[in-house]
Amino acid sequence: MPRMTWELHLLLLLGLGLRSQEALPPPCDSQIYCHGELLHQIQMAKLYQDDKQFVDMSLVTSPDEVLQSFNELAAAHNHSIPRGQLQEFVQRHFQPVGQELDPWVPEDWKDSPQFLQKISDAKLRAWAEQLHQIWKRLGKKMKPEILSYPERFSLIYSEHPFIVPGGRFVEFYYWDSYWVMEGLLLSEMVSTVKGMLQNFLDLVETYGHIPNGGRVYYLQRSQPPLLTLMMDLYVTHTQNVSFLQESIGTLASELDFWTVNRTVIVNSGGRSYNLNRYYVPYGGPRPESYSKDADLANTVPEGDRENLWTELKAGAESGWDFSSRWLVGGPNPDLLSSIRTSKIVPVDLNAFLCQAEGLMSKFYSRLGNDTEATKYRNLQSQRLAAMEAVLWDEQKGAWFDYDLEKREKNLEFYPSNLTPLWAGCFSDPSVIDKALKYLEDNQILTYQYGIPTSLRNTGQQWDSPNAWAPLQDLVIRGLAKSDSPRTREVAFQLAQNWIRTNFKVYSQTSAMYEKYDISNGGHPGGGGEYEVQEGFGWTNGLALMLLDRYGDQLTSGTQMASLGPHCLVAALLTSFLLH
Repeated sequence: MPRMTWELHLLLLLGLGLRSQEALPPPCDSQIYCHGELLHQIQMAKLYQDDKQFVDMSLVTSPDEVLQSFNELAAAHNHSIPRGQLQEFVQRHFQPVGQELDPWVPEDWKDSPQFLQKISDAKLRAWAEQLHQIWKRLGKKMKPEILSYPERFSLIYSEHPFIVPGGRFVEFYYWDSYWVMEGLLLSEMVSTVKGMLQNFLDLVETYGHIPNGGRVYYLQRSQPPLLTLMMDLYVTHTQNVSFLQESIGTLASELDFWTVNRTVIVNSGGRSYNLNRYYVPYGGPRPESYSKDADLANTVPEGDRENLWTELKAGAESGWDFSSRWLVGGPNPDLLSSIRTSKIVPVDLNAFLCQAEGLMSKFYSRLGNDTEATKYRNLQSQRLAAMEAVLWDEQKGAWFDYDLEKREKNLEFYPSNLTPLWAGCFSDPSVIDKALKYLEDNQILTYQYGIPTSLRNTGQQWDSPNAWAPLQDLVIRGLAKSDSPRTREVAFQLAQNWIRTNFKVYSQTSAMYEKYDISNGGHPGGGGEYEVQEGFGWTNGLALMLLDRYGDQLTSGTQMASLGPHCLVAALLTSFLLH
């Protein structure tokens, strides 16, 4: 079977209503997992409730044999194959999802890690023990066939076993793994963390960046860049400087990917600044959400469809797939078809890169390379100045995403607006207490079950009423850096609220979830493209971090703290009396 020609790929895009001059390269070369008639016919037949199911199946034989068989079937039916015939074809040529992975119990898992002793509340301590047990359920290792016959799998081979998020996500995900590693280190699972780090470093060596997740259809997009932060966690915990020495060039390569491919110039106050955005110029629907993307494209003019698909991929690269953050400024800010991710300079992305540049300077100093240490120190200084000039709003006391087309800030509330506090990327310590006022002004402290992802309910999963573990962390650890007892107390109360929500839902369902609906007492979250998933790596990781940090204060009781200004005095008084 000859390789699909570019002309045939264009014809398929034209069949989806695209003009050829707008066609972009597909997300990967595979004519089964990333583009082509086979993918199109099977996904548009909607054989499965979740499009991800098909592209996660592995092949029984070689791709050439499968494509040959498919082409014969398509020709016999004039390229309009009946649904039943497609189902039979998939059953004959593909294996069920998950066959290429084995469950894996980490060798460094142990019964009673030290941090459990710090948790005063007996119910929370027993719960933390169960969260620690979950790592064993989320461990995966790859079968050797993936190395021998990589073309038969959408899974990207990783040498070392790893922890997955859970549910439909049975491969690694980039930014999820940061909070997973935080939790694993508290569970004293150091070699598991090193193996996961090595997998990521290997991916940078192979592809120049870390893909969104461990599948070939994710290859051309990344996720929030936290590799340097992961290395810092590991080195701080182990003092393994030789591993840092071996890896430092690869860490630099990953940051170069963002500099070369995701930099934009913003003019402000007569000066030009370099900042970063999410941007994925690859064509066609996302393979794992193919039918949804194709159907959505039918709601926009034909000439806009390719652009829509690139913006959806950029939204997926942001980790916030999807959110009003990327819809504001579009023709209808409640509709996903208005998505314009690449037109936004995001606060969190730039804060993560700012922190990474600071860490690289620290790493190079530690390794005795003053030239590179100075280079990264200067890069961080330039980014700090850019964030202050373009993203910071003194009057509101927070940073805001910047709209490149409208040349203005998006003043909507998102927890990501405070990421620079978490990342330590600010020069004036008083901004932490300004951030507390910002939360009060937006009435965020009146939410009793967690910090909302936004104040807009669009039906997207990264909007109200959902709350997500990493976003709680961005705010809690940011506020906890304050010298003010009042601000630190609010950080604790936010931690208390989140722990009680997680604990309450776990008590009812025996599960941890990727997101929570905080509108009415705390429930598993909803919205978006798929059902809420259990597991769940980063939720477990943050819960363990908060239990470790505040274990002597947190309680499992049902009373939730409302932190409106009228309650702050009472909260502080109670805290004082307790201590």
